[in-house]
Amino acid sequence: MGILTLLRNAFGRSRKERAAQAEGATQETAPAVTAPEPKLPSQPAAPAEPDPSEPPAQPEATPQVPEPRSESTPAPAAASTSTSTSTDEHDLVKAAFTNITVPKPTDPEPEPQSEAAPEPAAEPQPEPKPKTEPKTETAPEPAAEPQSEAEPEPTPAPAPAPEPAPDPAPADGDKAPQGPPAPDNESSTSGAGGDTIAEGEAEATKATPPEATAPKPATTAARLRSQAPGLTTAYKAAGTALKKHGLTGTRARVHLVLDRSASMRAYFKDGSAQALAEQTLALAAHLDPEAAVHVTFFSTEVDGTGELTLADHENKIDELHGALGRMGRTAYHAAVEAVLAHHAEHAPPGTPALVVFQTDGAPDAKTPATQSLTDAAANHPNVHFSFVAFGDPENKAFDYLRKLKTGNASHFLAGETPKELTDKELYEGVLATWRP
Repeated sequence: MGILTLLRNAFGRSRKERAAQAEGATQETAPAVTAPEPKLPSQPAAPAEPDPSEPPAQPEATPQVPEPRSESTPAPAAASTSTSTSTDEHDLVKAAFTNITVPKPTDPEPEPQSEAAPEPAAEPQPEPKPKTEPKTETAPEPAAEPQSEAEPEPTPAPAPAPEPAPDPAPADGDKAPQGPPAPDNESSTSGAGGDTIAEGEAEATKATPPEATAPKPATTAARLRSQAPGLTTAYKAAGTALKKHGLTGTRARVHLVLDRSASMRAYFKDGSAQALAEQTLALAAHLDPEAAVHVTFFSTEVDGTGELTLADHENKIDELHGALGRMGRTAYHAAVEAVLAHHAEHAPPGTPALVVFQTDGAPDAKTPATQSLTDAAANHPNVHFSFVAFGDPENKAFDYLRKLKTGNASHFLAGETPKELTDKELYEGVLATWRP
């Protein structure tokens, strides 16, 4: 009753007038009082006119009466109202809650209205201020909408990515554009230092030609002419042969092995052995910076050794041979072992060596000869034995050299008059298969 009284007073109607109207209404529409109850189950306040009993029931009924639902019911209720008293009371209730019908635009979201209903239900009974509460409920709804709209605003947050990009760019704006082209040019020129790619490549090519022309003889032609002018022709021929086989600039030690078996006597007399030694020395001038040839004499064993140089090579072989005494047999293996021992002692490990091995026949002991060459191929792969055979090329004794397959040896048949061979022919035969 307190709520109805407040409502009546708010709308300027006295309690007495309501009582008189109620009495007249009860006489005319006594059975109709029950009719609005099914229509308005959520509004027990209308039928409950007795003051003492209804006030406690109204606080419970009001939470059951969701104002949003009453919105749908009041329309038909206004149409169906036939009695004066009940309609007036309902009108008062409707007038009190007409503000609640206003948030109909928010019907697409009925859930928040149903949730807000219990809140005004508890508060409007003690105070008629619940009118403001639905307004406050509607207020947060639009407030939530701007928040949803504010969410796209953080989406531009990716914009900070371009912002740091321009920030460092202007910070290094003056030097940054210059920095990228510099490494590009350097990479293209491989550090040649040219301002442009073309200039860098030109400078790179200028730097490479010295490397391309680097292959040069170990001994210059001027030095050879000054120390051994008699070797000039052989020196030129050796250079031509080396160039033909792609060996220009090659560095290697050179050894000469001379056979001192009895059958070699004639070749020492006619100067064939000396001529071969000089040709070997001219070749060594291209290969060995020392321009020297180590000479080993062998027969049954190693008879002796010697050294040829540009300053001391003329008639050197005749002198050394004459001092060695008696000539013996042909033991290849003894010479091979002596050469390997000398090379290992006087040359750094891995230094290539070319051994010009002169002989006029097959070894007396073929098995030891083959074994020594096989061991040399395994233990000294950088040492190559180039056999030069003096004598008849058809001689069956040279079959041993023809069949020799150790991988570190080759042979050249110089014929019965090796002294008559040109320098070019000799070098072609000696260098035919040597590839250090």
